[in-house]
Amino acid sequence: MASEEELFANIDALLAEEPQLPPPAERARLREAAGITQARLAVALKTSTQSIKNWENGRSEPKEPRLGAYQRLLKGWAAKHTAHPTTAPAPFAAVEPERAGETFTGQSGTATEPAELAASPVPVTHVPADVPAARPATSSRRPAAKKAAGPAVDPRFPHGPLAVLDGDGCAYGADGIVLDCPATIVPELVEWTLRESGLGAAKLNRYGKDSDPLIVLTAAAAVRLGLPERLEGHEQRRSLRLPEDHPAVQQVVRAKWQLTQRGFGPWARIYRKAQGRERQCVQLAILSWDALDERSWPGVAEMAPADIARVLGTYAQRVTTPRGSTAVSGLELMTALRPPTRAVQDPQSGNWVSGHNPGSLGTQPVDPAPPEATAEHPVVVNSGWDGGFLNEEAYQWVRSVDTLSDEECTLPFAVGLDLNTAFLAAAARLVVGLSAPDHFHHPTFSPKIPGSWLVDLSHIDLDPRLPSPFTPDGTRPTGPAWYQTHTVAYAQELGHNVTPIEAYLRRETGAYLDPWHDRLRTAYVDTLADLGVTKDLSDAEFLAAMERHRQADAALAAVLSAIKATVKGGVGKLRERPQGKHYEQGERWPALERPTWRPDIRAAIISKARVNMHRKLNNMVKLTGLYPLAVLSDCVVYPSPGDSPLDFLPYATSGKPQPGGFRLGPTPGLAKLEGVQSMLWAVDLMEKGLNPARHIKGGDAVLDEGE
Repeated sequence: MASEEELFANIDALLAEEPQLPPPAERARLREAAGITQARLAVALKTSTQSIKNWENGRSEPKEPRLGAYQRLLKGWAAKHTAHPTTAPAPFAAVEPERAGETFTGQSGTATEPAELAASPVPVTHVPADVPAARPATSSRRPAAKKAAGPAVDPRFPHGPLAVLDGDGCAYGADGIVLDCPATIVPELVEWTLRESGLGAAKLNRYGKDSDPLIVLTAAAAVRLGLPERLEGHEQRRSLRLPEDHPAVQQVVRAKWQLTQRGFGPWARIYRKAQGRERQCVQLAILSWDALDERSWPGVAEMAPADIARVLGTYAQRVTTPRGSTAVSGLELMTALRPPTRAVQDPQSGNWVSGHNPGSLGTQPVDPAPPEATAEHPVVVNSGWDGGFLNEEAYQWVRSVDTLSDEECTLPFAVGLDLNTAFLAAAARLVVGLSAPDHFHHPTFSPKIPGSWLVDLSHIDLDPRLPSPFTPDGTRPTGPAWYQTHTVAYAQELGHNVTPIEAYLRRETGAYLDPWHDRLRTAYVDTLADLGVTKDLSDAEFLAAMERHRQADAALAAVLSAIKATVKGGVGKLRERPQGKHYEQGERWPALERPTWRPDIRAAIISKARVNMHRKLNNMVKLTGLYPLAVLSDCVVYPSPGDSPLDFLPYATSGKPQPGGFRLGPTPGLAKLEGVQSMLWAVDLMEKGLNPARHIKGGDAVLDEGE
């Protein structure tokens, strides 16, 4: 007689078995009896129409969690539509074939309209992004993090903004969907993406353009499509591309598709000229060609395809569909949120024509004023300008050890604070110039007019234990120099008179970066919240959550890194320098042809960020009597009696942070812990001329690097 233990083991084995489905032909019969198309069922189960076909003709079987949802649906249909005993199930061959994606491409056929899909009584099962389907694939087994309900699916792009293609023809979508891609050459992939995949994203502004679909190729997918697994060459990675005589490039040309000027590189755009309003463009990103920079997307290129799709899909939903590096995406996001043109009605003809969109930078590039340009810029070289340049850069300052007091030297710790996305915080409500600069002599200073001012601030004497707010290295100015409006306004705020000698100012102004700031701020805060770092935490809880947030979810941690890189890279792109060893001073370079080549806007962001930092440093002296040891961009190091920011930050008797100084928190402009070292370690670096703020996170310093 069997023991109870054996019986329980047998029952457990039965429970562990996968749900049993009816035969493939019966699955098709039940669906037809319910009046549901394959395309409609595919939407409900978050998969492709081709996968439904495969399940109904026995070529493949669904995997969990789709398996359980599919079985539940079939049981429900079976209860309603039991076959007559004398009637054999309809064979699969009798089912009318449907094209994958036909529902959403506006082509003729029997596909259900989007409005009908929205009203479908079939329950939609959310599929975690890291669960493989359709075919076996290597993927994470960690359950997906719970998320708030996302935005409504655009019926034109039911499968999201992008997909990651593996070597077996499985295209992993952003929301857990898996599509079957039959393409074996690049032109076939482009056609499939535009005609059948249902990929893409809606425009971010009513006057903008929809985002082109992105296909990310794994190394195996690249080889399957006839591409080399890696690009070889001695040039910089970003300049590597396939030669024009490569078979894959020739296939693209023969199929009457075009490549952009940057050619077939890690980020390739393949397009045809738009017909009417319909764009025909696909973006490719090849992982094994280093499309995803490790510094911006840590660990993503090594993830399983489903997890890569989750990372990039979350970024696309919260920021934008990647268009290249995070710097490129940051710059493109500015234009997507503030399109240069809009439809306006011609008063004479009454026709709708393209016109300027107020608040945007327009469609034509604007040359900067000479002091706002770089030394190699044509406006400088051609004019012989030698009047100096704006030097609005982030802080790189180390305090002199001679100014350290005995009390400071006896404190045991050096604690580094890092401001969250300081450049993004500076972009908030930032008024910048929208038009070309005008030249003025001996103007009256106004803090409300964005521009560049030639002013002598060398007479302002400040405490040597603080960096000067007027120079990146924190030293006192030695004579007249060019400053952005925020820097000069801060001199006034400190109680000093300013008398500009000369200025380049802009008459048309606006808060151009507001929507850019708002979208990236929301993306940053929401991603941190998903990692367990929320606004309602106490300061102690915040520090604890930040210490473990990267271990909570590697995919979301990578999204957070990419968001931060998008901010810094986007600001840097506003003054992109010429590239290539053959460039000669005075030549125009490609970046100058963009309306977004605006070094004056970059200077405004950095000037405001540096002024914000100095204001907090000044307030910390008033609130605590503490002076910093070093500052590097958005990181500041303080001597501390304890190993936590809680040991020296200013708090009221109620326990609330004092306004004006550094405050801990997850939003842009607030601070987090960067690192802790001994005070002896910090002083040793300072004596060697090294910046403790650069090394406090890791603790190791390269003693010969120089600052």
